[in-house]
Amino acid sequence: MRALWLHYPADAEAVKIGNEYLWGRDLLVAPVLEKGATSRRVYLPAGTWHDWWTHEKITGGRWVDRPVDLATLPLYVRAGTILPLDPVRQYTAQPASDPTTIRVFPGADGAFTLYDDDGQSLAYRDGADARTQWIRFRWDDTKRTLTLERDDRMPHWPGEPRVFSLEITDRTHPPRQIIFRGEKITAEL
Repeated sequence: MRALWLHYPADAEAVKIGNEYLWGRDLLVAPVLEKGATSRRVYLPAGTWHDWWTHEKITGGRWVDRPVDLATLPLYVRAGTILPLDPVRQYTAQPASDPTTIRVFPGADGAFTLYDDDGQSLAYRDGADARTQWIRFRWDDTKRTLTLERDDRMPHWPGEPRVFSLEITDRTHPPRQIIFRGEKITAEL
């Protein structure tokens, strides 16, 4: 959790806000703090943001009013975000049968590095975990391409292919699956 002023110290509005926060640098969370509220006034810093629930693109640097209910927390995602969404698990090492979804929020270039290990041990410290993966994702908004490649911290691919389901929030293409085997791959979305 990060206060808005950490990323927007020159934004006079963002510096004053104490009831919103960033989760990492790309997710803006605006908890509903009033009992029975039906809307929430939210400040979006400069840039383009996506409403998590509707995928509506919104220009930031202003206040917006967001309808709310018990099931809808105001949540916004910065344009250019590449967000991995894993299947629900009860514990970190629980096997998952569904692929990890990679959701892209268009409107700006973006980058993300996925780190994944065995979820149980500290073997990654010694390089002994054969399952550890470092995968870089780069979104080129102009070309509408997502590139996946091994990160430099992982000189050799640890073995089994990794299946991802790729989604783009502007819904120009249906989700599609790709198989990453440690070699650079570019997908057009």
